[in-house]
Amino acid sequence: MARLPEVPLADGVLGEVVIGGHPLEVVVLPRLGARLHRVRAFGQDILVGPDHVATYDRDPFMWGGYVMAPWCNRVAAEPIEVGGRTIALAANFRDGSAIHGQVAIRPWQIEAPGSFVVRGGGDAWPWRFEVRERVAVDGAVLRIELSVANLDDAAMPAGIGLHPWFVGPLELAVPAETVLSPNDDTPATPVPVAGETDLRRLAPPPIGLDGTWMDVAGPVELTWPQLGLQATMRVDAPTACIVVASPPGRGAIAVEPETHAPQGIRRLVRDEPGALAMLAPGDRLRLGVELAFERR
Repeated sequence: MARLPEVPLADGVLGEVVIGGHPLEVVVLPRLGARLHRVRAFGQDILVGPDHVATYDRDPFMWGGYVMAPWCNRVAAEPIEVGGRTIALAANFRDGSAIHGQVAIRPWQIEAPGSFVVRGGGDAWPWRFEVRERVAVDGAVLRIELSVANLDDAAMPAGIGLHPWFVGPLELAVPAETVLSPNDDTPATPVPVAGETDLRRLAPPPIGLDGTWMDVAGPVELTWPQLGLQATMRVDAPTACIVVASPPGRGAIAVEPETHAPQGIRRLVRDEPGALAMLAPGDRLRLGVELAFERR
């Protein structure tokens, strides 16, 4: 993956922000959703990224690692009333859904070293909101703190998540006993893991997997045998699930910590498990993600 040049953008914001060094370096692109463009651990790139930044504009959802807010994953691209207001999101994905929120490709502001902020809403998403991201590196440990705040005068549905595309081949262990699958036609209630959806033992995930693991009981383990790396992912949130996607032909695996399951608006309206949270005015929903890397 080619390194991006530091091209000055509007208001003096650089094209990339570099955090850390050896053994762990992270490159963030503020103009493109405060996206993780590179995570390099012990000299190895572990995110799938394009050769040129313009690819993110054309195809924003299949590269790097980006923030999802004020909702994660898929919701229906059709009008629906929540709390006396009408959500009317447009489709932005090939399956006709509204996917991954509103901030994954927007320009963010640099608030402080490693801290980024963006505001949105008051449109098809009829509440105003603010999203913050803080990226910190301590030795071989990456910590990402995310939050979404309700800036409006009425309760707002909200969710937040992180969508990293990890390079393969990858072995994975998710300590969860229930799952919602598939994500593009997500059922109302989770079922016990079985067969290909049982990820409790460290192993390569099956190709074509796309589900949401609920009630995760501990850290997620990731191993790159060919790179001689392993990582432990710890998630801190009031409610959390892990989405795993391994699309055919990409050589990439998404392992996504999120605060709610797919179709979170539908789940909220129908009182299904894994719904979006309801934030009172001024409240903030938080999600913390830690990745601790080691040589194998």
